[in-house]
Formats: sequence, C-alpha cells, structure tokens
Amino acid sequence: MFTKILIANRGEIACRVIATAKKMGIQTVAVYSEADKDARHVMLADEAVLIGPAASRESYLVADKIIAAAKQTGAQAIHPGYGFLSENSEFSKRVEEEGMTFIGPKHYSIAAMGDKIESKKLAGKAGVNCIPGVNDAIETPEKAVEIAKGIGYPVMIKASAGGGGKGLRVAYNDKEALEGFTSCRNEARNSFGDDRVFIEKFVEEPRHIEIQLIGDAHGHVVYLNERECSIQRRHQKVIEEAPSPFISDATRQAMGEQAVALAKAVKYQSAGTVEFVVGKDQSFYFLEMNTRLQVEHPVTECITGLDLVELMIRVAAGEKLPIKQADVKRQGWSMECRINAEDPFRNFLPSTGRLVRFNPPAQTMFQSDTEHLYGVRVDTGVQDGGEIPMFYDSMIAKLIVHGKDRLDAIAKMREALNGFVIRGISSNIPFQAALLAHPKFVSGDFNTGFIAEHYAKGFSAEDVPHDDPDFLVALAAFVRRKSRERATTISGQLPGYAVNAGSDFVVITLGAAGDHLHTPVHVDEFVNETGSARVTVGKNCYEIRSNSRLNDIVIAGTVNQKPFVAQVERGMQKNPLALRLQHNGTRIEALVISKRMAELHKLMPFKAPPDMSRFVLSPMPGLLVDVAVTPGQKVQAGERVAVIEAMKMENVLFAAADGVVGKVLASKGESLVVDQPIVEFV
Repeated sequence: MFTKILIANRGEIACRVIATAKKMGIQTVAVYSEADKDARHVMLADEAVLIGPAASRESYLVADKIIAAAKQTGAQAIHPGYGFLSENSEFSKRVEEEGMTFIGPKHYSIAAMGDKIESKKLAGKAGVNCIPGVNDAIETPEKAVEIAKGIGYPVMIKASAGGGGKGLRVAYNDKEALEGFTSCRNEARNSFGDDRVFIEKFVEEPRHIEIQLIGDAHGHVVYLNERECSIQRRHQKVIEEAPSPFISDATRQAMGEQAVALAKAVKYQSAGTVEFVVGKDQSFYFLEMNTRLQVEHPVTECITGLDLVELMIRVAAGEKLPIKQADVKRQGWSMECRINAEDPFRNFLPSTGRLVRFNPPAQTMFQSDTEHLYGVRVDTGVQDGGEIPMFYDSMIAKLIVHGKDRLDAIAKMREALNGFVIRGISSNIPFQAALLAHPKFVSGDFNTGFIAEHYAKGFSAEDVPHDDPDFLVALAAFVRRKSRERATTISGQLPGYAVNAGSDFVVITLGAAGDHLHTPVHVDEFVNETGSARVTVGKNCYEIRSNSRLNDIVIAGTVNQKPFVAQVERGMQKNPLALRLQHNGTRIEALVISKRMAELHKLMPFKAPPDMSRFVLSPMPGLLVDVAVTPGQKVQAGERVAVIEAMKMENVLFAAADGVVGKVLASKGESLVVDQPIVEFV
C-alpha cells in the first residue's frame, strides 16, 4: 500500500480524497494555485506545494508542475479527483512512465472512452445498446440533413469532443438540422479544437441514469447500482439520487450488466461511470463513459455502504476487489444537492467573494465513514471566512442525505437546506428548495427537460411560494416577543418605565416596491414553559417551541408539534429594526411593532431606488475582459457592449436599447462588483 499520495485537484474533491487517505494511514500532498493558498484542502493535507498562478491553465492543468510536485515530495501515487487532468490519458500515461501510480484507470482505457465517436463504436462491439445514428464525423450541413431525415426527427447533433453542453443541438426539422450542424461545428472548433460532429436519435422524455462500477487489475468488475441525474440545468446536474425512482429491477440489472461488459472490453481498472439515456418505455442507450470519480459518488456510497475512494486506492495498489456482484447492497435512499455560488434570482449568474458566514447543517454522516448512515453529510472545500474565487467552477459544497425511502430523503434534504447558512455571496439554495417541493419531483415524474419546462422564464421569488405564509409571520412575532421578554429581565430599570413584553403586535412584511403587508398578531405565553408561545394570526394558531438562542441564525423547534428549521436574522442593512426570515426557500423581511407604530409606518413615504437605466451594470462579480464600445459611439439594442469572465464562463453584456455612449466607466482587466457601472449612455 502507498505511504504518500498527491491529490492533483482542489476544493471539495481534494478534501474528500484526503479524508479517506487519513483513514487508511496514508500521508497526503496538496497542490494549490496562488488563489488557493488559504484553501481548506491545503490546510487538511500533510504537505502542500504551490504550482502557479490562479488561472487553472497555469496551475492545475499543467502536468509538468503536478509531476514535479509529486517527485519533490516523494509521493508514490497521484489521485486526480474529477475535472482538470482526471480524464487526460496522456497525463495518466506520463504518471506511470515517471514511476508513480495513477489512482484511476489506465491510459488506454481513458483514451478508448474519451472520444464520443470511438467510444460508441466500442460500446456497440461490446453488446451495449447504442442510440440509432451515425457515429462517423459528418462533413457538410447538407449531409447532416440527409442523415437526420434517415434517422427520423427529432435528432441530436453533438460534437465528438463536446462536454458541459457545448457543441450540442436538438433539431426537429431540416432547417434546424442545417443550422444546428453549423453552430455545433463552430462551437466545437472554438471550445475544443476539434470540429467533428455526429448525429443520433433524440430520445423523447429522456432520463439521465448512470451506472457506477469499479474494476481491479485482476479482471474483476462489479456495478454498484444506478444514480438518477435527470434534474439538470443547461446540461449541468443539480440534484442526483440513488436509486432511480423510475427504472425496474430488470432494467437496472440489464444496464448494470452492459456497463460491466463495456468496462471489461476496455480492460477497465478503478471507479468509473457508464451514462445512459433512458426513454419513457425504459429503453436505454449508451451515452458515454466517465473514466473518473463522479461528483455525485456520495449517493452511491450511502446506499451501498462502500467508500469508493478507498476502493480506488486499493485497486491502484494492485489489490483485488473485496466484493463480488452478489455482495453489493441497495439500502435506503440517498440524494445530493449541489450548492453553487450563483444567484438564482439573477439568472444564475456567478457569485464570488468572501464567505462572511458559512455554517452547514450538522453532519451525522462523514466522508470516508460508511458506518454512520441515514443522516446528513456535507462535502466542501470552503470554510467560514474563506474566499470564493472567480477562477474556478461555482460548486462550493455538496449536501447529501440518506433516508429510509425517497420521501424520507426529500424531507431530510428540505430540513438540511433550511439550516444551511451562507452569507456574503449568493447561493442556489432557494432554487434547490423549490425543486424539492415541486409536486412532479416529489412524485418522481420528471425527465431531463424538467427545469427547462417548469422554469422556462428563469427563477423568481414567486417560484417558491410558502405552503403556509402565516407561519413566517408567526415566527417573526415569536422571535420579537422572546427578545422583548429578555429585555424585561435587565436589571436597573426605573419603576414605571420597565419594558413591557406585550401581546399584540403588527407584523409588516416589507415589499421591495413599498407594497408592505400589515398583519395583526397576538402572542400568548405558555405558563412555566420557557422558549414557547402561542401565536394567533387571523384564524390560524401556531404553538411554537424552540430552545434556540436569540442570537442564533438557525432557529430549530416545533410548530404545532411538528419539527421545523428556519433562519432568522436581526438588523438588516436597509432597516436595522427588521427581521429576515427564511424557510423552505421563501425569504421575507418583516417589522414586528406595536399597533400605533404600524399606523405611523403607513405614513412613511416610499423612497424609490435611483433610475439606472442609462447605465450598463455588471450583473455579477467578475473580470472585465473586453469593452466593445467607445465614447460617442452609436449603439443599437442587442449590440455587444462588454464581456465579463467569472467561474470559467464568459458572459456577454448587450445594449438593452438604442443609444449613444457617453462614458466608459470601467477598464479592461478591472475586477468588478455586482451592479458596478461599466458604460453610461447619454
């Protein structure tokens, strides 16, 4: 067994590998860029080596620097994590040539599965179901239309070297096939330096289901059940679960056996995933094989009780798999939500900056520990006070739960999201909460088009209506009453001037446009029972009990004898007397005041925000990589104005209306904050 390994990655996956290595008594070496010098994975590792500037192309993607760091520290093996160099066959080969072990598949297996066209040919020879189509590169748009008509619409046009949604189009007629082919080819050439494009049948109402497998150097391969990854936004997974709520035992077995056949055909060693698209009739077709550890591997670990990273290390060290197919378990139900640094209310634009507060829900399951299941686990590479840089992807944590069944897992996840505190940046937690509450998701009736269908116009606060809005009003009154009760206990108050806790209040739910909602409430104390109150809102009565401290953001307790977890903050920047409450994805700001104060509040004028329509504002923190206009230039609506780069994505800003540029207020290369003016029109 190895005594020291290097992790050629960053963030949560580097921390994940370190956890298992420590359990196995293996020393670890972290590598880091200048932007990651204070990162969590650097602190967790036994040693750390600086490998270059913030940009990944100058650090994490430079094989020479990774190998030099391994040699410098005496590491015997390299674990690549996912992303970066994890599926680079040349890197895998180079590691082996340098006398070290690559903790992943052999280079020839990576190469065989790395090309979408060649991998489909290999899959067909191995007896794996393949989607009807033409797997040879297509040369002209006219030929693409001819092939599409022969297969039958709809068809999917895909770049051979594609990934992340780039170089992919769906065509329903000749015109779309013609245009889609040209667009895919251009995108593929620009993004991957490879313009080969192929066409296949588009499966309607498709579900994305993948088979996790593990193989060793002795010819043994087993599959570890499936994961459902159909909840995707722009081809990026959002929620993953295991098992799938859709497929039958017979389909599961057939998919698993085909995945194993493919793995054996390419002499696969290590953990890998075979991805399938599954139609509404449970017909399934090979998509691709991911020759690495997947982001969503924890849900498989929960239902099987296996540590996949440990298995990868043991297999790489030459050990035989400790399990056979008959030993693989499928217990309970697990789900994973990807917690991303993005603002769902601003079209999911990246959000970077300082994590002023990062307080995940309490964990009862842990990385590398398969003894404690049926709980909550958080995989992350960040910590309180850390920085979310603009140079890498937006995922800051993975929230994993394990329940006795699917509904139990959903309930656990909703409660865990309610208790996940992130401040300083925006996160997609409200969006995750909305998805988990959606009736179609709860019933398991969804496919890969779920988000595009139900959130076609984007995501807004109206998409997360609370199932009981009066509860938030009652909770605000409860918290305010408790703070006033505490004030009554302060010594030294003059007789006749002591604080009166009060029973009757008005909760004013503050609207952004001054459209405030006034709700009278009445609060009764339970005799001789601290941390409790009965709050009446209209005809509804809420018996709330909570032992949480008044300065805690997370408030846990029961309402009408049912458990709840919510977040409450006191003292908003715009209104120091207001409370901000969050529960099940819904967020409100509210004042809890006396009836007389509420009457006076109605007389307060509303101050409208300044008119910024003359400005092009930065919608996110990021790097201004281009300003395409100059002062005095006439610009038409829809014309390119500026380009901002954040989290490996370029975001182009366009003019919203015709106008003339007055001033350019930001310079190329400048780091921008949210809503910073870039261009002013006259």
